[in-house]
Amino acid sequence: MRLDIRTGRLRLATPLRISRSVTTERDAVRLALGHGGLTGHGEVVSSLHLGLPTHRIHHELALLRPVLERHQDPEQALVELSSGAAPFAALPAGVLAAVEAALLDLVGKRAGEPVHRLLGRADPVAAVTARTIGIEPPARAAVQAARLADAGFTVLKIKAGSPDPALDLFRVRAVHEAAPGARLLLDPNGAWTPAEALRLLPAFAAIGVEAVEQPIAPGDPDALAAVAEYSPVPVIADEDAVDYEDACRLAGRVQGVNLKLAKCGGVHQVLRIAEALRGSGTELMLGCLVASSLGIAPAVHLADRARWLDLDGHLLLAHDPWQGIGGADGTVRTPDRAGLGVLPVPGAPAPDVPAPAPGVAASGTPVPEGRAGSFAEARPAAGR
Repeated sequence: MRLDIRTGRLRLATPLRISRSVTTERDAVRLALGHGGLTGHGEVVSSLHLGLPTHRIHHELALLRPVLERHQDPEQALVELSSGAAPFAALPAGVLAAVEAALLDLVGKRAGEPVHRLLGRADPVAAVTARTIGIEPPARAAVQAARLADAGFTVLKIKAGSPDPALDLFRVRAVHEAAPGARLLLDPNGAWTPAEALRLLPAFAAIGVEAVEQPIAPGDPDALAAVAEYSPVPVIADEDAVDYEDACRLAGRVQGVNLKLAKCGGVHQVLRIAEALRGSGTELMLGCLVASSLGIAPAVHLADRARWLDLDGHLLLAHDPWQGIGGADGTVRTPDRAGLGVLPVPGAPAPDVPAPAPGVAASGTPVPEGRAGSFAEARPAAGR
């Protein structure tokens, strides 16, 4: 196999504000694995919260390149990755998920099968996804909600965590009035204390919120479980549910866990976690980071295994360089093409952003220790 690595810049159509950050753009590192005239693609996006500045992604892939290129076929590499063999086990979760995606894409193309069939699902997947509304003035949020409802979205996820919780209530109420038929999810990204969460959640439930993601700061799963016990709406762990061990620790104690492939390590880890949670009363949400259709596609092939979907990262972009999974009408779909099923958008510029050196941001500006190679954010983003 031959590995090619390119980096591009993904820019959001409008800035996305959550309780701790504003995201405007981020780097996307694209992997292309070639074998026998076919190419499998994967994508990993830079993330300060996940400890993945762009230069680290390139460093990890450079170390892995000779390992991949020594493999005779992608099928064996995929078996080794899924079984946790070295050196795959040492990769950061986001890089591991992207390598796995490229291998799945290539294996599917070699077999002439879409990835969902490789994963045991015969029929194409079509599933309703939430669409995120950031922390916006209520009037602006209402305009967005009405536009999204007209486009076909039936689930809206509203960011919360404003310094004044009353503004969050006004925003959610405005969204509900503008899109009365939409189901509502709430995501404060850990902005509240347990006491605040238990005080505020009944008011949000009265407006129509059906579930809340990570209402309190991560790091105390017992406190999150206590909130879940008394919350009037299901509590979905996000920042407290990073990997398999986190999910098992919360099994039966919260109503849901939000699995992002870039957090947990990819498709095989989602399947492993889903099996561990079976019968526990804790259900799956599939979430994502801001990414292109290529980065979102692997999760779409798993979409029918989750109760909640938040796979709208590609819909937040000004220009998505890939296509094939839909979503603009509120439903994501797996194409019935071999592999992941996504295709590059004709005429989209080739990714060509150089990898920054350690300690240098993508713009070339020196950055403080711990923020090297950052994507452009006001502050580190968590949970999106």
